[in-house]
Amino acid sequence: MQRNAVRQVLPGILMLTALMAGCSGGTGAGDTSDSKAGGATPVAAPPGKYRSLPSPCKAVDAKRLKAMLPAAAALTSEQRDQLYAGSADTSYDGDRRVGCRWKAQTPEETRLLSVGFERVVSYDRAASSDDDKAKQVYERRLTDAHLPAPLPSTNATPGATTSPAPGTAPAPGPDPGAAAVPSTAPSTAPPTTPAAPPAGAPAGSPAGTPAPSTTPTPPELGSRVLEGLGDAAFVEDRLSAAGSAAQSRTVRIVFRTANVIVTVEYSVQPALPGGVPSSAETQDEAHQLAEALVERFND
Repeated sequence: MQRNAVRQVLPGILMLTALMAGCSGGTGAGDTSDSKAGGATPVAAPPGKYRSLPSPCKAVDAKRLKAMLPAAAALTSEQRDQLYAGSADTSYDGDRRVGCRWKAQTPEETRLLSVGFERVVSYDRAASSDDDKAKQVYERRLTDAHLPAPLPSTNATPGATTSPAPGTAPAPGPDPGAAAVPSTAPSTAPPTTPAAPPAGAPAGSPAGTPAPSTTPTPPELGSRVLEGLGDAAFVEDRLSAAGSAAQSRTVRIVFRTANVIVTVEYSVQPALPGGVPSSAETQDEAHQLAEALVERFND
């Protein structure tokens, strides 16, 4: 009798065990699938090219400093050394942002120079690299300068000719086969009378001789995007308003190299009113310094 009871209960136990095993196996498979789906981790970008910054007061060589900042003849040797040593900007993180300033005064003019280095770091390199973050910082400064972003180069091919617009006939050119025929008809135009010399012209000067011209004003190069300087660059050229004081010119060049933003600012102010610092000369000196700094970072 007991054997019959066991035979009746045993199939139910086996079936219940199989059902429990199936449910447990299904749940485990589902958990594995969910874990694989949500376990992908984005790969972080490597750190930027530059991990530190050079000393700004030593970044400009002495020869260039003396050319950009002429010292007054009355200065002693110690005063000259102090002038060209520069004054470092206050910085709370020398690996992130540093700068240096110089000032030279002579009886003729005052010149100011400053350089600044900023190393840009992305705190989420899984979302953007240090270089990408530096591009964003540079583009914001370009926008603040009210300059347009550079467009793709559209340089014309050397030797290419400009074709006329559609539907426009080309302008007739000279016939190479036609020979020039000298005119034999007598001139009917009346003889011209020499014009009277203009008022104020020196006595005895020929009629129509233009008055001596004054020295032309040097061209203003203005602010613009620069090419071939670092990874991206622009220049700002500002001339102070004319007034009782002499006009000062400030040229500011900003360029990016990898994850570092470099700023060069150069100002020239004559001592006497009337003198205007040359745009071309001021920009050229600042640009040469910027090129030297690019080479320093690339070393």
